[in-house]
Amino acid sequence: MNSYKLNTLKARHGIDKKAIGRGIGSGCGKTSGYGHKGGKARSGRGKVSWFEGGQMPLYRRLPKRGFNSRADKSQIAIINLIDLQQLCDDKVFAAGANIGIEDLKKAHVIREKANNVRLLATGELKTALNISVNYASDAAMKAVEAAGGKVQII
Repeated sequence: MNSYKLNTLKARHGIDKKAIGRGIGSGCGKTSGYGHKGGKARSGRGKVSWFEGGQMPLYRRLPKRGFNSRADKSQIAIINLIDLQQLCDDKVFAAGANIGIEDLKKAHVIREKANNVRLLATGELKTALNISVNYASDAAMKAVEAAGGKVQII
């Protein structure tokens, strides 16, 4: 049986200062050392910076605006024609190559977590490529066809 003696008692693990709010016997119970004057009378205490004295706060007075789509936009990767032309110039893709989403991931052009690819018409494409993407702008499709390639929407 354990026998407790005053000279063998230790503080709880991780406690290196007086325990706050542990009853009247601890010396720091009830108001826990903050007295009767309220939180503003003690350093480190007080109201939050956006508190406006009880009136309706600004962030609640202004109307809600805008819309957040539930679709995760980070999963739609964007690729431009200039990027495809740069890959062709760097000999990553040959002329007439069939390019899909997995090919773009292997070339590290789009992120691994991207499920969809959108083709945009920024830049100029001179090489004929057959591209399979989820979305494409009309201008991008016309530019790819003018270069001798095709765009397939999957």
